[in-house]
Amino acid sequence: MALRSTIHKAALSIADMDRGHYSDHELTVALHPSETEERMMVRLLAFALFADEDLAFGRGLSTDDEPDLWQRDDTGAIVHWIDVGWPDERRIRRACGRAERVSVLAYGGAKTEVWWSQNASALARNANLDVAAVPRDASAALAGLARRSMRLSVSIQDGRIWFGDDSGGVDLELQRLKPAA
Repeated sequence: MALRSTIHKAALSIADMDRGHYSDHELTVALHPSETEERMMVRLLAFALFADEDLAFGRGLSTDDEPDLWQRDDTGAIVHWIDVGWPDERRIRRACGRAERVSVLAYGGAKTEVWWSQNASALARNANLDVAAVPRDASAALAGLARRSMRLSVSIQDGRIWFGDDSGGVDLELQRLKPAA
């Protein structure tokens, strides 16, 4: 018998002063059996960073041809493809050909450094690709906020991100590995 995903509910309140985006979202997030809470929380962080009324979670780990999050226009064309973690370089190249914009949000400290050193030169020529890394201590602290039912607030100003709930939060700044052209 296959293991089933664990469902998490998140009420996410976003105040992104850098983009002038303020919104509240009621999200249902499936934690895949092979996924850690750290990765799930980085997916929620990615949602907050790129929040838009058309942004949605993809099937992610269970489907090779869908990202963790994506934004599509009314015609179904992919406007923004977002992957979390350390996607394969071929997957990213394919995504860059399919979407107007591609973002990768890596996490995990040393694993991110190894992944980036192996893929940086091959990915450098993708003008529509943006790659950033969540600091190791910040992604671990995000995992500590994971609950089956969450009320989270995110504030973004001058590149600084505060992500938390009533019991505390995480203050972080992403490390830009490759900005989009």
